[in-house]
Amino acid sequence: MDNNEERALDKVKFWLADTGKQLAIAILVVLLLRSSVIEPYKIPSGSMIPTLFIGDHIFVNKFSYGWKVPFSDLLFEEPVFVTEHNLPERGDVIIFKYPKNESVNYIKRVIGLPGDKIAIRKKELMINDRPVHERVFDSSNLLEGIETDTDRKTLALYMADMDGRKHSLLHDRSDMWGSDWGPTVVPEGSLFVMGDNRDRSSDSRMWGFVPKENVKGKAMFIWLNFVLGWAKDQNFSFRPSRIFTWIN
Repeated sequence: MDNNEERALDKVKFWLADTGKQLAIAILVVLLLRSSVIEPYKIPSGSMIPTLFIGDHIFVNKFSYGWKVPFSDLLFEEPVFVTEHNLPERGDVIIFKYPKNESVNYIKRVIGLPGDKIAIRKKELMINDRPVHERVFDSSNLLEGIETDTDRKTLALYMADMDGRKHSLLHDRSDMWGSDWGPTVVPEGSLFVMGDNRDRSSDSRMWGFVPKENVKGKAMFIWLNFVLGWAKDQNFSFRPSRIFTWIN
């Protein structure tokens, strides 16, 4: 091998080493961001329609309730926080580790805080014996997430006002889950959560409370809506109007 070939080989080795180092740094930064700052999440089911559709890709703010030491939730039984670990507010849409299987992430709306008394009477949500005001709401763009004509006829769209925070939700006129539930009192250090697709959501009414330590972050905004349609029960869809929609 002559000098020119050696120099060329040295340049290739240097380029590979430098590229590998830069790639390793980039991967580490991405992992740090996902662990403690912001994380993408794809909506897999219709339990949060009309707020979130199947195929919505969202960003989750992971420091909304406190600054977590990166990867501490993987190294220890509970995540370690540098700042105060705060509870979500009532009405927040949160990502959390499903209490029955913590390898799975769920997304729901916070309904009850520690000490709250929660009940449902004739589909009316009661918090501390006071009803949450709901009114019939008409918005065709929010009904786009309902996939079948049968569901469009069965489901009714409402606007709820919970502590001054408004959000849309669905009720099933066929009353498939029944009207009444509870009451129950939320224990200390826990949350009561529900899906906005009220009668078609597996939530705290069925499997219990969410421990504070299971909360991963607060849903921020939708950056894409895209469904490939490979699954038998899903059609291809792309909704550009969903892009950059903030989650209330």
